[in-house]
Amino acid sequence: MIFGYAGKFLEVDLSTEDIKETRFDDDVLKEYIGGRGLAAKILWNRLGSRWETVDPLEPENILLFLTGPLTGFFPGGRICVSGKSPQSNGVVGSTVAGEFGIELRCAGYDGIIVLGESEKPVYLFIKDSDVEVRDAGHVWGKDAKKTVAMLTKECRELLKSRFPRYGEWKEPAMLYIGPAGENKVRTAVVAAKWTHAAGYGGYGAVMGSKKLKAIAVKGTGPLPEVADMEKVKKLMQRVCEDVYEEELWRRWGTGAAGYEVGAKTSSEPIRNWQEEWHDDKSFGVDKFENRFWIKPYWGDFGCPTTCLKVAMVKDGKFKGAITDNPDYEMQAYLGPNLGIFTPEENVFLVSLIDDLGLCGIQTGNVMGFAAELFQRGILTREDLGGLELKWGDAEAFAALAKKIAFREGIGDLLAEGTYRAALKIGKEKNADLLSYAVQSKGVSIGAHGIRSGKDYPKIISYACSVQGGDHTSTAGLPLDWGGSELMEIFNDSGVYCNFNTFGVPRNVRFQFYKAVTGLKLTRKEWCYEKALRVLQMQRALLLLGGPDLKWNPKIHDDNPSRFYEPLPSGPYKGKTVNRARFQKKKKEYYEAVGWDENGVPSSEVLRRLGLDDVDRTLKKLR
Repeated sequence: MIFGYAGKFLEVDLSTEDIKETRFDDDVLKEYIGGRGLAAKILWNRLGSRWETVDPLEPENILLFLTGPLTGFFPGGRICVSGKSPQSNGVVGSTVAGEFGIELRCAGYDGIIVLGESEKPVYLFIKDSDVEVRDAGHVWGKDAKKTVAMLTKECRELLKSRFPRYGEWKEPAMLYIGPAGENKVRTAVVAAKWTHAAGYGGYGAVMGSKKLKAIAVKGTGPLPEVADMEKVKKLMQRVCEDVYEEELWRRWGTGAAGYEVGAKTSSEPIRNWQEEWHDDKSFGVDKFENRFWIKPYWGDFGCPTTCLKVAMVKDGKFKGAITDNPDYEMQAYLGPNLGIFTPEENVFLVSLIDDLGLCGIQTGNVMGFAAELFQRGILTREDLGGLELKWGDAEAFAALAKKIAFREGIGDLLAEGTYRAALKIGKEKNADLLSYAVQSKGVSIGAHGIRSGKDYPKIISYACSVQGGDHTSTAGLPLDWGGSELMEIFNDSGVYCNFNTFGVPRNVRFQFYKAVTGLKLTRKEWCYEKALRVLQMQRALLLLGGPDLKWNPKIHDDNPSRFYEPLPSGPYKGKTVNRARFQKKKKEYYEAVGWDENGVPSSEVLRRLGLDDVDRTLKKLR
């Protein structure tokens, strides 16, 4: 067995409640590492031959919760959630911070593979090798905070009664869904703690389709043995020292950007991306810090950045709304994107979205889409069930979020996500509404625009990403560059927080990998062999798609049409994406990653990477 792995995975079939342990050959772990890479391999092996017919929200889909060998060692613990995505019909590696991955590894497992569908709501309880499927009827329908409170109390009492010699137990780590996941809303998250979330991919809907309300885990063993503990400790210290120098991230996290990205780089979504510039200082991070923070510094397991804050509205009509201080994505998508520039209203909406179990990015995007349709008279008050969906009206957007979470009225259509909603509402209205849908392959674009050219995503970043609109995994050149999707695949496969790589030399993560596993891995070997193999698998599954949507690279490897409209205001007024330059860069990217002129992975590259089975399957697309 390779150092750095517990060596076994928990496999649970909810249809039969069969529980077993499974293992993967060392060769598989060497090639795919863990997390996102291993998820692509598992899904290809088990579902690839019939991928086009697998409905992500039916029992045949597989839901994965995977750690990586660096989880618990590289500062900042995470868990990777994956499966066939109900947003893209491809595979997304969506990670969420917290203690879950560490507790799972200390319980003796590298991951959990969930199959089938339960007849009734259940949750999975894991204490080391003691694994149980338990009734969750009493928490089905509960919001995030109530779910966490009820199950934490129940699990602590269960641990105390079964293992009394330990005395009082610290709370187990937990992943769970809110009402949106239960109702199979495609923008639903898999949540951790109060407000952390794996949002990209829509895996909360997959969890809900399986009637799996939560997974609680408590591990009492050590983390897996590493190859060189002294080297690991030195590298941990090195990363922490570098991170301590990143004062902005430690003080404010990405919350510093709610004003900055709009005012300085003109790349923030405003009123469904109709604009990307604002100079509204009321939305500055100091306004959040001075008025709402009730706990300014706290962090997840082993995290030196501690970018999280806890924020609460202390007075006024939204008094008591409490959440993590909104990070940039939540500030942007549930703020200026909806015409909201008041921090109180932003904190209120973020708190509500969290409790409903919705993704703030995906749901903020679809609500902005709906608001623009209302602005243009395409959706009426009658269509919206009586709502006057005006820009800046936080209470109207809160009412709409509830309709989405419970699939009520117009919410049932919007619960399908922006792309599907544009198709379905467009059919009802006899109009092409995709020009208002700011997404890529069913996944809403992260809150970083490309028109000004001043933010980090480039003109091919979303169009060519195998994870669609995911701002954490953008396509870029050169392939071994820090902003390349191939480097993000390493973060998502080693499974740790990429915020703790800011300011840290890129080779440190590969030194970390060797110190933990004992295996040498160069950046060149990773980017041009192993990560490229994962990328081709994800690309193949994305293009196979189905059953309700399929993607044609000639049409869908493109930016949202809005990004070709000139910016209407700000210092970069008039700037836009040049179509000819975009096509040139896309062609360069295709050639670099080994895709043919049609955007399909080439036979030559697939065979060189040992993916002959993928090559055979893709012949139908060439």
